Amino acid sequence: MSALARQMPPVQHATVNGVDMAYYEVGPRGEGVPIIFCHGFPELAFSWRHQLAACEAAGRWAIAPDQRGYGLTSAPDAITDYDMDHLTGDLVALLDHLGVEKAVFVGHDWGGIVVWALPLMHPTRVAGIVGLNTPFMRRPPMDPIAGMRMMFGEDMYIVWFQKPGVADAALGADVDKTMRFFMRTPAALEAAIGEGSGAGLALSGEPTAETPTFAFGDALKAWDKSDTANQLLSSDELAAFVESFERTGFTGGINWYRNFTRNWERSASLPTRVDGIPCLMIMAEKDVVLSPAMADGMQEVIGDLEKVLIKDSGHWTQQEKPDEVNRLILGWMDRRFPT
Repeated sequence: MSALARQMPPVQHATVNGVDMAYYEVGPRGEGVPIIFCHGFPELAFSWRHQLAACEAAGRWAIAPDQRGYGLTSAPDAITDYDMDHLTGDLVALLDHLGVEKAVFVGHDWGGIVVWALPLMHPTRVAGIVGLNTPFMRRPPMDPIAGMRMMFGEDMYIVWFQKPGVADAALGADVDKTMRFFMRTPAALEAAIGEGSGAGLALSGEPTAETPTFAFGDALKAWDKSDTANQLLSSDELAAFVESFERTGFTGGINWYRNFTRNWERSASLPTRVDGIPCLMIMAEKDVVLSPAMADGMQEVIGDLEKVLIKDSGHWTQQEKPDEVNRLILGWMDRRFPT
């Protein structure tokens, strides 16, 4: 039995939106509003193992899919098959498979970008949104890749990801090293990208000497994998990620990033506000990529918003501070969607 299978509910499969989607489900199917947990990069449905267990204990129906290009879910070849139309379409099709009209969507990292797009693109299928670390971000006035290149340089990891095959090979050369490099404490990740990361990936202001590089490729190459300090995961948890990405590689997940420009171009006509649904924004005090400062002003464009800060958490909040995340999400669900 794989390390992942030992720690997750039995995997299920559904044909949705042209892919075979693997998902993990707990709680009483058909009772109440389901919660759909959407992971980021480089993660899996496994990232939500603590939340699935808490939902099951609370009698809440919850589902965590391996999203397109990840884990046991299909990974199409075409880069454009990973744009926002496809990513949101997968989740809507999953609702159809489950036989439900609406769900509460919880998204972390890239999963957060996707779930905040859902009420703009598929408003009739969304009961509520929880952003974990990832805020609702207004459409920027310029192509985001051009903005990141201008602000952070060519080695910034999202700009680096645009080069076909380059990051894919670098991350996949030693998957154990890659996963241990990323899944570290906040202080270790901040040291990897440089000081001055308090503003996260915000594209405001002019770059200065203190602007972080976010050059994860260079930092990964330079990192000594014998350094076992600052690790967040147990050996069994790490093995679940390593086994999966050794089988799939990282191209599927990186292809999400390769659609930043396409998504920006195609979003010009979308609404600019989220109204009519309750929203919860959970921020992590020490996230060096998605800083709490990036959530400033969300209340101006979201009609029903609660914001809360988790102290001493870095980027991998649902795995770093699972008890606090579970308490906040389930408490909000009990208030806004009582069983």
